Amino acid sequence: MTHSFATSLDALGEWRGALSERVDTLARFLAEHDLAQGAAAEQIGSLRERLGNEKLVVAFVAEFSRGKSELINAIFFADTGRRILPATPGRTTMCPVELGWSADEPPSLALLPIETRLEGLSLGELRLQPRAWRRLELKIDDADELARSLLEVTRTEWVTEAQARALGFWDDAHPEDNPPRDDEGKVEVPAWRHALINYPHPLLRQGLVVLDTPGLNAIGAEPELTLSLLPSAHATVFILGADTGVTKSDLAIWRDHLGARAPTRFVVLNKIDSLIDPLATLEQVEAQIAQQQRETARTLGVGLERVFPLSARQALAARVEGDEMGLNESRLPILEAALGAQLLPQRRQVLEQVVQEGAQQIENHVVRHIGDARRQLAEQTLELRGLRGKNNAKVRLMIKRVDAETAEFEECTTLLQAMRAVHGRMLKDMLIDLSSDRVRDEVAEMQASMGASILNLGARKAFLALCERLRGLLAAAQRRNGEIREMLAASFGRLNAEFGFSLAQNKPLDFDRFTGELQLIESNYVQYLGLTLALRLAQPKFMEQFRRMLISKLRVVFENASSELELWNKAVSAQVDSQLRERRKAFKRRRETLEKIQSAAGELELRIEEIETQDQRLIEFQAKTSELAESLREYALVAPFSTDAAFDKLDLPLFEDAVPVGDEAAMQRQA
Repeated sequence: MTHSFATSLDALGEWRGALSERVDTLARFLAEHDLAQGAAAEQIGSLRERLGNEKLVVAFVAEFSRGKSELINAIFFADTGRRILPATPGRTTMCPVELGWSADEPPSLALLPIETRLEGLSLGELRLQPRAWRRLELKIDDADELARSLLEVTRTEWVTEAQARALGFWDDAHPEDNPPRDDEGKVEVPAWRHALINYPHPLLRQGLVVLDTPGLNAIGAEPELTLSLLPSAHATVFILGADTGVTKSDLAIWRDHLGARAPTRFVVLNKIDSLIDPLATLEQVEAQIAQQQRETARTLGVGLERVFPLSARQALAARVEGDEMGLNESRLPILEAALGAQLLPQRRQVLEQVVQEGAQQIENHVVRHIGDARRQLAEQTLELRGLRGKNNAKVRLMIKRVDAETAEFEECTTLLQAMRAVHGRMLKDMLIDLSSDRVRDEVAEMQASMGASILNLGARKAFLALCERLRGLLAAAQRRNGEIREMLAASFGRLNAEFGFSLAQNKPLDFDRFTGELQLIESNYVQYLGLTLALRLAQPKFMEQFRRMLISKLRVVFENASSELELWNKAVSAQVDSQLRERRKAFKRRRETLEKIQSAAGELELRIEEIETQDQRLIEFQAKTSELAESLREYALVAPFSTDAAFDKLDLPLFEDAVPVGDEAAMQRQA
């Protein structure tokens, strides 16, 4: 079987599913024995959510008529036996299309009217407004009806030049990029701003999201595409025509929107079948393809190994017909091997780290809880064994001592209240600096700085200053989190020493991930804050859309940081509350035991035996927890697929070992 991106993603999905089953097994065991408490329960929920909601975004970018939709069909949907996305000569996909799957909704096509651009709302905000979208049910069992429904993404409208300018499809500063006008002077624009296809394909069920973007004019008109969706994609496939190479508009897309993150970019020279010439030899055709590959790599400034000549049309037909030879002739498996070899192992490593850390933290919480319970049982056992042969007076004396110890223990509440008051105040100060309101205020300050410069030409400088201030907020949050840990360490030490707690510090919260996300936003936005965008920012509607979109993007980073901070502090509070609750229960059990012993002579030995049985069960619970957690960690290290063969192919700079475009018979078939 051909090693393809699809099969690799399928293996990754099965691996994630097996990990989720192991997490569920661990969670059930802990719940059955009342061990999934506080921080352990929070950690299990977080781990389940991460494994269940992990998305893998692959963006396909091209000018019109490069065969982009056909390539998506060939890679992901050939097993359906039909074209899922419209793929016909000329302009097909007119608006950005996202293909994914959400089990919470039925198969459907959601369309956002193009007029929503006039409202200044970002796509992120409009996703939360269902009424803004037009929804069509998809009949996935009826191929003809499904095809007709998806043709809706190609619909266009004819508007006046003024309307096209307001919608962002007409730029007086770059007339060469403007669409043509008809005899009445009207301009053709997409009917939809964005489309979401909810389709239950097996790969989409596993978390794959395919982003299909239209040509340069549509990309430039939607800032969220260039500043959010494309930069956040885990891989981008840039499609060119093998017959044309890199055109002026292709180069503009690469230079303005893709080139900054070349390591995650793959370049496709599609339609190599169009180069077949009955009057040319196989060697001449191969030489022409190799020359186009070299020229493309040199023009775009990428390594030769990142340029993939292929025929998407031939690949789709071969897969639908089950033609293995035709598939190899299309050269598509080489691109799939590259995607699978680079992209999927990276995603696996991210999840591996999440699972390793999560399983270890769950085990630590449970072991700490069991250790505290065993320590209290040991104290009770020693106390009860000391009562052997003692009279009722001695038992009454022990009851008084338990009451005294209980009263003495309850004095810890004063220290706990003081600790919680200080902790709450410090946490509140941190959360204020990480709040959405603070982000909005900082963006407003940036906007004011832009407005103070002529034609917003200080946009780049103001944006860089904003990022510097936001980095300062994250750095301050990390510093304050360290101060909270120092305060808790002192309080925990006193509680442990004076009141018999066994509190331990949690692993410090690392803000580097959020700083990295902020850095990524900065690098993506700075790329576009040149003279052209500065002039557009002078337009109130565009500035408002830019502001909303930026706030939406930054808010995600800071809300995630705030959520992790709150989760970290909940774990701290949960540990204190759990031990306080267990200590109080232990005092209550001790008194009840002594009262029973006082009234029944045979109760002492029975109670000692019960405590020893409980202790043995706790030992078994701890061993089983460690076994399940270790099984989870070990499975996280298992590679879900092998990419050796894929890497072997990628070592060939010109893919000289790939199956040629075809022999004489193949050339006739393709011609």
